[in-house]
Amino acid sequence: MLFFVGILEMLIVSTWTKLVSTNHILGSGIVTIFNILIWYYVLQTIVADIQNWQVVGLYAVGCALGTVMTTFYFQRKERLAKHN
Repeated sequence: MLFFVGILEMLIVSTWTKLVSTNHILGSGIVTIFNILIWYYVLQTIVADIQNWQVVGLYAVGCALGTVMTTFYFQRKERLAKHN
């Protein structure tokens, strides 16, 4: 489950970074709330099974995949905007 949560979290964090860097005040605040709720779940899940490094590894891979997906999306969107 944390693998998919990692993907979702990095989609949110990458979106948050984009919103903050483009001065979208309200949007970045709303996204921050979701990010904190996800972090609460992640911390609770990891602490409940603190000895299980496999869970942390899957979460890390999910985070990496979410970052790659979101970065690719924004990069492609910017390239398409330049061509139009």
